[in-house]
Amino acid sequence: MRDRGANAVYLPDVRFPPNLCATADLGEALDGSELIVSAVPSHGTREILRRAAPHVRRGSTVVSATKGLEQGTLFRMSEVIAQELGDGVSVAVLSGPSFAAELARELPTAVSIGSCESVVVERVQAEFKAPYFRLYGTDDVVGVEIGGALKNIIAIAAGVVEGLRLGHNAQAGLITRGLAEMSRLACAAGAKRETLAGLTGLGDLVLTCTGALSRNRHVGIELARGRAVADVLAGMKMVAEGVRTTDAALALASRYGVELPIAAQVGELLAGRKDPKTALYELMLRPQRAEIG
Repeated sequence: MRDRGANAVYLPDVRFPPNLCATADLGEALDGSELIVSAVPSHGTREILRRAAPHVRRGSTVVSATKGLEQGTLFRMSEVIAQELGDGVSVAVLSGPSFAAELARELPTAVSIGSCESVVVERVQAEFKAPYFRLYGTDDVVGVEIGGALKNIIAIAAGVVEGLRLGHNAQAGLITRGLAEMSRLACAAGAKRETLAGLTGLGDLVLTCTGALSRNRHVGIELARGRAVADVLAGMKMVAEGVRTTDAALALASRYGVELPIAAQVGELLAGRKDPKTALYELMLRPQRAEIG
């Protein structure tokens, strides 16, 4: 990347700005840094932060751009950052409907930035803003992170609906009920319901469920075509967070005593215990209930 001035694997036709320096050395990258972005896949976040910790100065702000839950512990990424870097660091979470390829080409994008410290939100908004990039602030860190994690699971189901050619009615119903599941778990964990109706909930959900660039939707489409999940993942360069997040989300839901029927069927599908048609139609055959409540 340093020699090419571009990321040949993921964004080969996007040139780095002249003042960006690529390095594989954590010490060099973090030397003197006051604002740090952590965009590591969820399963590698703790290890990288632990290695980075000696180089992170007190008073720094770490912005998490990772959408997922840590397997086993069920911690959100902001919790992992706080545990590994300690009290001397402020934490913010960045999430919302944003395909990297579009943002890198400076196409208009709106996201949310969440932190329990208003001064941190304001600082990140000021530093990250651009004519094509707008950040809306919130103090609901839980809502931002739960929404960003669970929408990937629903997107796998949306890919299955697309791959099975079940129609627009089914897709709309799945997205709407998927939002209900996201809201149910987020609120149980302490989030504000309105956060899930915003950019990090509904906004990101719609993008990930319908956009052709969605990795999780791609996984669902391929599963609907009869491919094994291991084969699908082996053929992908980028991480589909929803695959790893599903079991963690179901465990978290069990901890809070809430039901996630779509996520549960995705879990069965990923584990190979059900085929796509069976999983989707079992959702339709569940006992009918009130929409709200």
